[in-house]
Amino acid sequence: MTFSLVARSADGRLHGIAVASRFLAAGALVPAAEAEVGALATQAHANLAYRPQGLALLRSGTAAADVVAGLVAADPGRDDRQLGVVGVTGPGATWTGPRCGGWAGGQAGDGWAAQGNILAGPHVIDAIRDGWLGGAALPFPQRLLAALRAGEEAGGDRRGRQSAAILVVQRGGGYAGTGDNLVDLRVDDHPDPITELARLLDIHTMLFGRPDPATLLDLTGPLADEVAALLSAAGHPVGDGGLVAAGHPAAGLSAEVRPVTGTTLEEALASWAGWENLEERLVPGRIDPIVLAHLRRTVAPIPTPRTGA
Repeated sequence: MTFSLVARSADGRLHGIAVASRFLAAGALVPAAEAEVGALATQAHANLAYRPQGLALLRSGTAAADVVAGLVAADPGRDDRQLGVVGVTGPGATWTGPRCGGWAGGQAGDGWAAQGNILAGPHVIDAIRDGWLGGAALPFPQRLLAALRAGEEAGGDRRGRQSAAILVVQRGGGYAGTGDNLVDLRVDDHPDPITELARLLDIHTMLFGRPDPATLLDLTGPLADEVAALLSAAGHPVGDGGLVAAGHPAAGLSAEVRPVTGTTLEEALASWAGWENLEERLVPGRIDPIVLAHLRRTVAPIPTPRTGA
């Protein structure tokens, strides 16, 4: 009913799982991961106890193959299970019980394991493998998604589509550095879940991706003037306080009246970024091109008054 990939990044700092299934909310059951420890996927007749038990074994330094062997040896229901595990080093490992619905199987290599059941055929796992290995130039979450999409395009779950999810962990990689879940997205019930998951990942990357220092623009001169004008149009002006309407009608924004909270350009930008959930992309004295593009896109040009006849 499910196909999945568990993997770690080349530098060992990220671990993740991508999964898709003709099953409601597979992302609620299949994946488990811990930063700088490892990741696993439990599926077919999923055994949710594998998740804490597997992570505990990985935390102790147990190799992925030994984690798989230990979990299935102690489980009388192992013949109906599938499991994929990857640790902090070495190859991943996968298990497919003999009673899993056909076609069922998996493959594993250095830092990854792919597995699936009730698939269109073994070529689905080949496609996931090739998608993963061929995506080394992609950011890690997008690489997981590309491998998942490759499996879907090869036939995926032969019963159809319903849910998909991606979970990526990195130490301190969560929101504002206060957690380890770098990406945690689920599509629980959708006619095209992987496409919807890709849309959500694009939004997540825009809002919460870390700014690229090589692309940052100095917030000075004409650019600073443009940003100040756009912020003012959006209801976040550079000024000394007072009340403003929080929206420019041409931009389709709210006309709610609220206090001006910023007096400097950076404070006004921070006020607007908080409104738009872009605060993770702010850099003092500079602006991320992704933030600038969103500001330009969401604030319609202010009409220029006509002069003359």
